[in-house]
Amino acid sequence: MVKKAISLFSGCGGCSLGLKNSGFAIPLAVDIDTDACKTYSYNIGSTPLCADLSKTSVDALLDHAQLDMSDVDLIVGGPPCQGFSSAGSKDWDDPRNALLRRFVEIVAEIRSPWFVMENVEGLLTARGGYYFIEAITRLLEAGYWIRAEKLYMERYGLPQKRKRVLVVGNLEQCLFSFPDASHRELKQLTLTNLKPYVSILDAIGDLPSPIESSDQCYNHPPTNAYQSMLRVEEGNKISHHHVKKLNKLYQQRIQALKEGQTMKNLPVELQHASFNKRAYRRVMDGTPCDKRGGAPSGLKRLVGSQPSLTITSAASAEFVHPTENRLLSLRECARIQSFPDWYKFKGSWGSIATQIGNAVPPLVMQKLAAHIRESSKGRYYDSYRGRWLGINASKATSYSPALAKMLSELEERTNAFTQHG
Repeated sequence: MVKKAISLFSGCGGCSLGLKNSGFAIPLAVDIDTDACKTYSYNIGSTPLCADLSKTSVDALLDHAQLDMSDVDLIVGGPPCQGFSSAGSKDWDDPRNALLRRFVEIVAEIRSPWFVMENVEGLLTARGGYYFIEAITRLLEAGYWIRAEKLYMERYGLPQKRKRVLVVGNLEQCLFSFPDASHRELKQLTLTNLKPYVSILDAIGDLPSPIESSDQCYNHPPTNAYQSMLRVEEGNKISHHHVKKLNKLYQQRIQALKEGQTMKNLPVELQHASFNKRAYRRVMDGTPCDKRGGAPSGLKRLVGSQPSLTITSAASAEFVHPTENRLLSLRECARIQSFPDWYKFKGSWGSIATQIGNAVPPLVMQKLAAHIRESSKGRYYDSYRGRWLGINASKATSYSPALAKMLSELEERTNAFTQHG
C-alpha cells in the first residue's frame, strides 16, 4: 500500500518532490503563496490548497483532500518563523508564533504515525529557545517519540552548505535516528566509504553560459552523477537560465572579486557606500556579529571546488559564479537546491528567487523520507506516553552561550520523557 503524506507550508514543492521520489503519495499540500502554489501544481501534478493554515481547521483540510485521519502516514512542514526575535515576552499564543503553533496543533490532532518539521537553525535560540522547547514538549505530550538534529545538508550530497533543524517524531515507539552522512570534506581523513562533498561546479559546470532572455540547450554531456540526475532529455531547453544586465559599477565589482572574496576584499572605491557605516547584523539570540551594509555589500564569489554558500532568496543577486564574471542564474540556484532542470517556476524573478531559496531541497527530503520508510515498523501505538530521544544541536565541540542555555532548559523540560515505561 502506498504511504500518504501531507505537506504543510508546501511552497513550490521541493519537499513534495522528495517525498514522491521516495515512494510517498501527497494527497494534500497547503501554502498561502499563490505563485508557489502555481509552481507546485505545474510540476507536482496536483493542485495545492492555497490557504492560511492559521485560519483553516483540520476538518477543512481533510475534507478538501477527501481524507480520514487514519489515511495520513506522515505530516511534513516547515512553519515560517520570520517573525521571531530575541526580545519580547515568552508566550505560546503570541500571534508571531501562530504558524509554528498551528503545525504542532495539526500534528497532535491528526496523530499521524510520523511527522517531520524543518526550520532554520535560529529557531533553537529564538526567544531563548522558548518556542522550540514548547513545540517539542507539546508533541511529546501528544505521545510522539522525538529526535531532533541540526542537519548539515552538504553531508547528504547537496552542493551547498545548508544548516537546518529537523525534528522527526513517531507514534510507533521507534528509536529513530537520522540517516548516516554519505559525503565528507575532501581533506577529511576517513576509513569509511564517504564520498567527497559535491561542489558548486560539480552541480552547475555542465550548464552553458546564460544569456539575457532566451532558453538554451546543453552544449556538452554531463560529467558526473549529480548533473545526470538533474538534466532534462537532450533537445529540451533549459528554463530560467538567464542573467540580469548589470550597471558598470556592479560589473567592476564582480570582475575584481577572486574566488572566496567578498565586498570587504575590494578597493574602497568599489565598495558600496553603506559598507563602511557602523551597521551590525544580529543573530537571533541578539549577539552582534560581522559588519554589514546594504544588499550590494553581500556580493560573494563562490569557490568552485567547494559546496556553495546557502542558497537564499538573495542568492541570484549576491552570489558570483566561481569562474565567470556574472551572478548566478535562477536555474543554477535551483540546481544547487537539487531541483531538476525540467522543474519550471511561476512568478516574477523575485518571487521565483524566494521560492527556490525557501524550498526544502528535494534530494535531502528524498533521503530522509526513504530512511523513515525503512525505520517504520508499521505498528501504531495509541498511547500518550511520548519519549524524548535527544538532539544533536551542532557538530562543534562547544556551544554558544545562547545554545548551551537552551539545551539546559530543554533537558529540564524533557526529563520526564527520557525514559519509557
